[in-house]
Amino acid sequence: MSISSDEVNFLVYRYLQESGFSHSAFTFGIESHISQSNINGALVPPAALISIIQKGLQYVEAEVSINEDGTLFDGRPIESLSLIDAVMPDVVQTRQQAYRDKLAQQQAAAAPPASSTNIQGNAKNGENTANGEENGAHALPNNHADMMEVDGDVEIPQNKAMVLRGHESEVFICAWNPVSDLLASGSGDSTARIWNLSENSTSSSTQLVLRHCIREGGQDVPSNKDVTSLDWNSEGTLLATGSYDGFARIWTKDAPALDVDWQSNNTFASCSTDMCIHVCKLGQDRPIKTFQGHTNEVNAIKWDPTGNLLASCSDDMTLKIWSMKQDTCVHDLQAHSKEIYTIKWSPTGPGTNNPNANLMLASASFDSTVRLWDVDRGICIHTLTKHQEPVYSVAFSPDGRHLASGSFDKCVHIWNTQTGALVHSYRGTGGIFEVCWNAAGDKVGASASDGSVCVLDLRK
Repeated sequence: MSISSDEVNFLVYRYLQESGFSHSAFTFGIESHISQSNINGALVPPAALISIIQKGLQYVEAEVSINEDGTLFDGRPIESLSLIDAVMPDVVQTRQQAYRDKLAQQQAAAAPPASSTNIQGNAKNGENTANGEENGAHALPNNHADMMEVDGDVEIPQNKAMVLRGHESEVFICAWNPVSDLLASGSGDSTARIWNLSENSTSSSTQLVLRHCIREGGQDVPSNKDVTSLDWNSEGTLLATGSYDGFARIWTKDAPALDVDWQSNNTFASCSTDMCIHVCKLGQDRPIKTFQGHTNEVNAIKWDPTGNLLASCSDDMTLKIWSMKQDTCVHDLQAHSKEIYTIKWSPTGPGTNNPNANLMLASASFDSTVRLWDVDRGICIHTLTKHQEPVYSVAFSPDGRHLASGSFDKCVHIWNTQTGALVHSYRGTGGIFEVCWNAAGDKVGASASDGSVCVLDLRK
């Protein structure tokens, strides 16, 4: 018998996912380095952990009920065990002795022994129940039975991918500067980094490290907390970062200042686990607007290109569209079957560089799908289903014709937004947390759970 910690961790990770504990699964997957294992998740059936536990429980029941010579203990099986009973020390001797004591009490009271038929029937029914659940687990449809086949003409070759190394832990997020060829990334090593990817620059010598520190004992010390969110302002002069140390920071080339998703250069929105959305303005102590309506944690918020509409997504599996002109949501969009992790607006419609193209909203979910929405009509126009694991990031190309998506299945997919067709695909070495386009629309940046940042060159 061979059992590895990677195998045990993977089964626990899948159990958490299948049971709806998405956040716990996400955290456990990071800490146990699930994405770095060689296990093909598509070959593991649903409810695998429960199935193997049931088999172990049946084995312990057999130990309790059967003597060493293969005969039934006292001629009859012991009643079914609970899972906690089965892991107790000396369960075999304890249960057998308890059964002997029970029979002795019955005989001493001159009561007829319990019906053999009933006891056997109960045990048999219990066994059937266990087997039924086990067989049912194997009979569940395996939606990911086969690995996705990617046509050779859509796969991005390795010589078109640049991997930026420097972070010492998982890279949770990345964002292109809207003006210049700078890529910002945030990591679990308590730093954000700015990479200069201009044609006359080399990745190894032009990274700027932004260390997130807190004040302790009159000195700045590393916060040792993850940097999980960042965003550039529209002029590309300020970078906002959010960290698990509880602070939001604004960075220039020299020093830090304040917070994240910008409506303009001085107004931004924020969301939280309190299910509220606050719109804030620099220089004012209180929010200028607060939206309420989600029934679970709000994971992401994004302003549309005109700054008139604010989209939000939540663990309650809904997307909501808000306007500063009213307190209730304009649209409540429902279609995803699990938590929605992030959303992005297309750079199209009035007030953009693509005014004749329709405005769209993309959503990425733990149900492994990406959806494209026509917000004006409040309908889903495309469902993109090639990913095999939760999707953590989506990003539109500057012309709005393509959408990049990144998933914990280690894949970056590039889609045609008009047809919903897959046009490019790249498989990295770690689960993908974030994808983003450069201003020219010919490169895609992707940050991964193994600490790498990958740059995909889509030029022919």
